[in-house]
Amino acid sequence: MPQNINQPSNQIRLTNVSLVRLKKGKKRFEIACYKNKVLEYRSGVETDLDNVLQIPSVFLSVSKGQTAPTQDLAKAFGPKTPLNDIIMEILNKGEMQVGEKERHAQLERVHNEVIDIVAGKLVDPKSKRVYTTGMIEKALDQLSSHGGATHKLDEGKTSGTATPTTTTTTNGEASKDKAKEMPTWTGVVTTKSAKSQALEAMKALIAWQPIPVSRARMRLRVTCATNVLKQAAKGSVRKETEEEDGDGESEKTTGTIKDRILSYVEQVESQDTVGQEWEIIGFVEPGAFKGLGEFINGETKGRGRLEVLDMAVTHEGD
Repeated sequence: MPQNINQPSNQIRLTNVSLVRLKKGKKRFEIACYKNKVLEYRSGVETDLDNVLQIPSVFLSVSKGQTAPTQDLAKAFGPKTPLNDIIMEILNKGEMQVGEKERHAQLERVHNEVIDIVAGKLVDPKSKRVYTTGMIEKALDQLSSHGGATHKLDEGKTSGTATPTTTTTTNGEASKDKAKEMPTWTGVVTTKSAKSQALEAMKALIAWQPIPVSRARMRLRVTCATNVLKQAAKGSVRKETEEEDGDGESEKTTGTIKDRILSYVEQVESQDTVGQEWEIIGFVEPGAFKGLGEFINGETKGRGRLEVLDMAVTHEGD
């Protein structure tokens, strides 16, 4: 005769889940989520909690199906904290538990995205041609294999690649200090966005030059009223090493507003005056873009305009 097996009322069996775990007080709380949905939620791609949570409950152990008692939740999160707020806190602040296969797949996705971003923004300084993703990947592997790029500063003398150098003292302290200040690359991680890691990778590649690289220039259009161009410029030219840094250096210069705009442009493609409006199309280093925009906004009082025609001008290889 078959026997009925009684399952405790606070036990819920779930399978094929991704866990998000948060330790608060002396207890560890877990929520059960659908695979791949946690990262989408945290990045803003997914906003509906119903598509993220397998069940709107908080657990002490998902694997055992043991839900958290109300008194434990009240003690850890506060007696008046709604269950939905508790779930949101765990989802946003908790540590995601993933299996080895999932972790490897996630790392590979981020890695490929970083390589694609870098390959689209760096070029050969002479030919202005883009590198293949394979060449970018190999160059980054060289940096990470040397502990983030802490290889010998004079290594480039025999390799034929440009390598940062500095005047050394008798005990080599200057070289060591210079190396410590240089951007490093140790590989892709899953705890940072692909965009931020791509920026770090580009800084390291440009600094250490395992292959000759530079940032692809931006193609811009600047228009301004002709009577404004002749006015004397104020302030100083601000150029930044990276547009995301915001800590660039300022250089004191004199001249008209037109002169100052032209000082930002590395190469002029076309320049024309139609009626009372002057227009220039040219190429600008990415690090000068923010400074140029701030200068036009501040000096022309709304009578000048900056337009991006191409974020990264490159030439495809044969």
